[in-house]
Amino acid sequence: MLNKIMIATNNANKLREAREIFSPLGIEVVSPREAGVSADPEETGTTFRENAYIKARTFHALVDMPVFADDSGICVDALDGRPGVYSARYAPDGNECEKLLGDMKDVPEGKRTAHYACVIAFVDGDTEADFSGICEGRIGYEKRGTNGFGYDPIFLRGDRTMAEMTPEEKNSISHRSAAMKGLYEFIKERYGE
Repeated sequence: MLNKIMIATNNANKLREAREIFSPLGIEVVSPREAGVSADPEETGTTFRENAYIKARTFHALVDMPVFADDSGICVDALDGRPGVYSARYAPDGNECEKLLGDMKDVPEGKRTAHYACVIAFVDGDTEADFSGICEGRIGYEKRGTNGFGYDPIFLRGDRTMAEMTPEEKNSISHRSAAMKGLYEFIKERYGE
């Protein structure tokens, strides 16, 4: 069984989330820093899948272990799927939630549907595979909650934002968790228990 894998990100929140998801499965997730490598690949893809592979392939070329990378974002129906692959770069000042709330100010309650999307690309030698996950919800009217990151304070599931959920609650329904479960099933089948 595979016991160590690198996640191609320096995002502390994504690293923590990946460790929370993979820890019960006995797979150690290491960061590029912990693996002693550094890279900052330009995400030039137009889809989550393309960007995930850009990152996974770049980092796999630097280490002697399997690598996975995710690309994810929020897709808002009233904005024709935006910000989508540009979610992390939606606001130049880093205030993505505020910009999205501003763009949604005239959108009525019934039209505020959105979903988080995630694609994980896995690279190990000649083996490449990708896995996707979706989390349906809607955009709230204000930021609420202190957990999570990114758009979690304005992304509602039922009557709570993702930022109002515990990490365990979020990981049970999140887009990234769904994609990582697909990755785990693949690893289990390919590398054995």
